[in-house]
Order: sequence, then C-alpha cells, then structure tokens
Amino acid sequence: MSETDRPVAGDVLSYPEMCATEGVNLQRGMNFRSSRPVSVVLMSLRPGAPYADRIEDGGRTLIYEGHDAPRKPGGPEPKSLDQPRVTPGGRPTANGVFADAALRFRRGEADAERIRVYEKIRSGIWVYNGLFILVDAWTEQSGARSVFKFRLELTDDAQTSDEQQPHLHQTRLIPTHVKLEVWRRDGGRCRRCGASDNLHFDHDIPYSKGGSSVVAQNVQLLCARHNLEKSDHLV
Repeated sequence: MSETDRPVAGDVLSYPEMCATEGVNLQRGMNFRSSRPVSVVLMSLRPGAPYADRIEDGGRTLIYEGHDAPRKPGGPEPKSLDQPRVTPGGRPTANGVFADAALRFRRGEADAERIRVYEKIRSGIWVYNGLFILVDAWTEQSGARSVFKFRLELTDDAQTSDEQQPHLHQTRLIPTHVKLEVWRRDGGRCRRCGASDNLHFDHDIPYSKGGSSVVAQNVQLLCARHNLEKSDHLV
C-alpha cells in the first residue's frame, strides 16, 4: 500500500505501512486529527490488551476505552489512577480532546468526529477496521478508578468522502477471534496465490448477500489482486 492510498476495511498492514498510510508516526493509541481532518485510534481485543475495548451491536459499534496517565519514574502505577481529562499543566489530554468533540456533537454544535480505527491482531500486524464516527463519551468506574469510554459507530463506506471503493463495502466488523483463526488457517498468505503482502480479510459470501462475519468459514485472506477480481465478479 502506498502513502497516497486510503485504507479499505479489512486491509492488513504492517506498522510502517499503517504510519505511511496516515502520514504520521502513530506512537499513541489516540490521535486527534494528527495529519488531516480525520482522527485515528488504535485498538486491540487480544488477551492481555492494555485497555478494555469491546464491540457491540453485532459489529456496528466500538466502545473504546480512554488511555491512562503516562508512567513516571518512581510514580504510582498508572492503572491505579483515574484516567486524566487534563494534564498537570491544565491542557486537555487525548481523553479530554475526544470527550470534548463528542460533547460538541451531542449539543449539535459540530458534526461527529470521523475516526479511522486500526486493530492490532499480532505483533507488527494491524487490520483497518473502517471509518467510524464518535457519537458519545462518558466516564465510568473500573474497580477503584474512573475511566473514559467512547462510543464509535461504523459508517457506511459508500456514504463517506473518505472511502471511495463501494465494491468493498463493509457493514459489520469481523470479530477478532475470527481474524486470528483465519490468519492461522491461511498462514498469513493469500488463499489463492500465496502472496504475503497487500492482504485483505475478505468475506467469501458478502454480508450484503447473506454471508456471515462471525464464522471463519466465510472469511479468507486475499491479496489485493485476487480481492479485486472477486469483487468485480460480484457486481
């Protein structure tokens, strides 16, 4: 994938490819309009992931957890502290910036923030989960501390100027456990030609035609060429 390409939901990228696609070094999980009028968040649902993200509404909604205070030498464990809305100097943290954007949307003062979401499925391997809009934010108790939660809803690619490939339209997220099972089954390679680059998680039978996103039998890894060839035959 070149730096000028826009990702399509289901694309598999290395970390350098993901950064090149966004035109910025993604060192943080929450990136508010880091390089263009679209924000970026990084998520993980793998065992041991640092934050409690979750998928709801059959793959249409992401509940994304805010991020902890930075670890300081000799300081308290960040996960023992409330997630901060502002820095010690009074500037908004990423939590605060995203929460303010959600509040402006809820008040009708601004359009919903558009957010591209990437999911880590293996070390160095990321999947683009699609373009979401930020519609709500709140805090809740997690044990003895307060954490931020953000509600992101998956958009329809064909309805956004950011996504221009309707033949790859996706309306549901493929669950993480399915991606991992398909990756292991297909050996991280295109199922048709064995290519290991420009890969995409593809529905064998599209969701719009009754195919399922939640079983590995209906999902496969295809390279860009074979994914495009298959999509052309579905038109």
